[in-house]
Amino acid sequence: MITDGCGTPLAISLTGGNRHDVTQLLPLLDSIPRIHGARGRPRHRSDRGYDFDKYRCLLWKRGIKPVIARRGVPHGSRLGSVRWVVERTNAWIHGFRRLRIRWDVRDDIHEAFLELACCVITYRRVRALC
Repeated sequence: MITDGCGTPLAISLTGGNRHDVTQLLPLLDSIPRIHGARGRPRHRSDRGYDFDKYRCLLWKRGIKPVIARRGVPHGSRLGSVRWVVERTNAWIHGFRRLRIRWDVRDDIHEAFLELACCVITYRRVRALC
C-alpha cells in the first residue's frame, strides 16, 4: 500500500502472505499518476524491509528521493515519526471487520472489499477537510 503524507491510500495491491513487500514497490509506483505538488523531489518513506540499493537507485532514476532506514543501523534516526502514517492506515483498514481476518477464499472478492475500504477511508479524509 502507498499512502500520501496524511495516510490517505493512493494505491494498494493484494499479494500472497509469503511474498516480500518490496516486489510490489515498482508496480504500485507505476499505478499512481504523476502530478505536480510541492516543490522539490517527491519523497518515498519506508521501513528497513525496503533497504536494497537496487530499489534506491530505481527510485532516484524516477525522480523520487528515498528516505529509508538502513538495516544494521540502530534506531534513533527519527524516520519513524514520518512513516507511522502507513501503520495508521493499516489500522483504519483493520477497523473493517471483514478485512481484519481474511475469510474469503477468492482473491477478487477480498480485493474488492479492500478497495471499498480504501474508498471509505478516502471519503472520510476528504469529508474531514471540507
